[in-house]
Amino acid sequence: MDHNALVPVIRRLAIEAGEKIMEIYNADDFEVKVKSDDSPVTEADEAADAIISAGLRAAFPDVMLVTEEQAESHAAKGDTFLIVDPLDGTKEFIHRRGDFTVNIAYVENGVPQRGVVYAPARNRMFFTQADGHSVEETGDFAPDTVGEVTPIHVAESDNDALYVVASKSHRDQATDDYINKYAVKDMKSAGSSLKFCLVATGEADIYPRVGRTMEWDTAAGHAVLLGAGGDVVRFDDHTPLIYGKDGFANPFFIAYAPNVVLKEA
Repeated sequence: MDHNALVPVIRRLAIEAGEKIMEIYNADDFEVKVKSDDSPVTEADEAADAIISAGLRAAFPDVMLVTEEQAESHAAKGDTFLIVDPLDGTKEFIHRRGDFTVNIAYVENGVPQRGVVYAPARNRMFFTQADGHSVEETGDFAPDTVGEVTPIHVAESDNDALYVVASKSHRDQATDDYINKYAVKDMKSAGSSLKFCLVATGEADIYPRVGRTMEWDTAAGHAVLLGAGGDVVRFDDHTPLIYGKDGFANPFFIAYAPNVVLKEA
């Protein structure tokens, strides 16, 4: 994959999808349906998916594409592919809480190499540049013109005073029990893949996820975190979280800055 060609495309498609999402978000009402797994899906999920998948298939017709909203793509096999969650944090979207993102990533040999996370309601965008380093962009988010970018890097964590971020919609006792193993200075909650980005910018030191996620939920944020010097490992044995698994379901995991001394599960 030519990353110089890839990055402008995924950035542009994330912005275009974000514009459509916000058009629906700001409407008086929007349709909400329930998928076969009992998770909600809105017309914004479907519209964003159509924009992104059409753009990726046109630009990279020979690369496997996996997207949350197209069940037929979930049968794909391989360890190198594009993977999309067109609207991560649908519950946040439905309740108009703002913490939802557009996630697009490129996975190569099971590792998320490049990705973009765009939170249109928060006016925040994070992506990996062609060289692999992650940045946060500010400005007007023009689709074909990159605005001002700031390199991001994980914190130099203090294990006696850690900043922890956890899920806003999926917090449970098991998560709290694990967090309580650490010396925590402050806790914050966030929705969608923004949690990875808060670790990537140094706004948090660790994000443990003791709950169900799919690869499309995590790949883009994982790529951004890797490009900022962080890592994501399995919760059970602290080995790297890899992609291209059967069914694209993730085990529990921990996203963290490398100075954090991880506790056993």
